[in-house]
Amino acid sequence: MLALLAVASPLAAQTEPAAKHTWVDHLYPFAYYSTIDGVWLAGHYDWSSPMGFAERPEPTFARVALDAGASTQGSYAVTLDAQAPAYWDGWRLGLTLSLTRANRLGYYGQGNGTTYDRDSTTGPGHSYFYRVSRRTHGARLMVQRRIVGPLRVLVGASFEHTDFRELPGESVFQRDRIAGTIGPDDLPFNDAAGRAGAVFDSRDLEVDPHRGVFAEALVSSGRGYTRTSGAFRAYVHPLERLILTGRIAAEKMTGNPPIGAQLTMETSEGPIVALGGYRSLRGYYDDRFVGPGKLIGGLEARYGLMWAPRLLEVKLFAFYDAGRVFGPGEPVRLTRQGLHSALGGGVAVSMLRNTLLTVFGGKGTEGAQFSFATTWSY
Repeated sequence: MLALLAVASPLAAQTEPAAKHTWVDHLYPFAYYSTIDGVWLAGHYDWSSPMGFAERPEPTFARVALDAGASTQGSYAVTLDAQAPAYWDGWRLGLTLSLTRANRLGYYGQGNGTTYDRDSTTGPGHSYFYRVSRRTHGARLMVQRRIVGPLRVLVGASFEHTDFRELPGESVFQRDRIAGTIGPDDLPFNDAAGRAGAVFDSRDLEVDPHRGVFAEALVSSGRGYTRTSGAFRAYVHPLERLILTGRIAAEKMTGNPPIGAQLTMETSEGPIVALGGYRSLRGYYDDRFVGPGKLIGGLEARYGLMWAPRLLEVKLFAFYDAGRVFGPGEPVRLTRQGLHSALGGGVAVSMLRNTLLTVFGGKGTEGAQFSFATTWSY
């Protein structure tokens, strides 16, 4: 509710028609809760060139945003994000600078068959048995060029510094470090990566699509490893208030990828936490399963309770997610074997073309996770 009240004032200003490439700014605080990090207190500032009600899929012509927040569990995030999806005809440019610490990141070991034993987290010195603190500082540049229709090509580069800090007491991360499963070259790790690929995007609106297809294929090369990623998403609108969505995504890493790189999955919109967490496998802890290969699938139904399309939509949604990881040298393939799955749902509020708020919960085989987000999972 606090987040909704915070954005109400700046959103009202955006309902007025805006001339092309005029700029407006917004500043507001907000707060939210997640199972992992507790209560977050944050602030947001952006300076953007709005589109008003133009019939285009992009959220704005261009936007520069600064977000900063900290949680009661010691996590923090500071992000400066500049995006120009439609400022220059046929081009999309993006630059992101970030300083983040996930102070309660999950680490359960490596592989698809790692187990969770609730009793391991009880007793003196075991509170953080499946936890580690990860700090990541990075810069990311992405340039896309439209070739024909909804087809674009992409090139990009990034630099990232990743370090881990063991939390008090005994942990799986500590055991793997001592055993050599996590090598000394992983702690810390500086990674410079380049990437290229193609994107096909026919969604009617990028922030809150009702219909269309999104597909991407990417190849990236970092320090000692190569990453090949692909995804396909479809959105159909069979009834006035009903939207059905589905996705399939996979990634393969070869070479000697560090643990920090294995904890994420590459997309044209930026890296996502995988496997486990809101963007990959809801209902499981962030980065619950770790491996150089990843497979993700999901289905989602969204139904409009309040329905003023592109002005204000309040939706209930239900989802089913499934996925697994593959070990070093193991081929990444479509399979039903070894899949981890979760069910859940939530409420989403979309306003105009560029604002989305979701509150959701998901349940896997190891309990439930609840959180807040400003994007759809996919």
